[in-house]
Amino acid sequence: MDQPKTTVAGTNIEEVKRLNAQSGLTYNEVKALLAKQKRTAKK
Repeated sequence: MDQPKTTVAGTNIEEVKRLNAQSGLTYNEVKALLAKQKRTAKK
């Protein structure tokens, strides 16, 4: 039987990874995007 990987608390690791992939930009990705837009706006 193929059991899903879980943490000690019972969290399904693969499900968390799947949901994170669908959630959009990360905090750091947003910061980088805003910094790039700010640099190009100054030119």
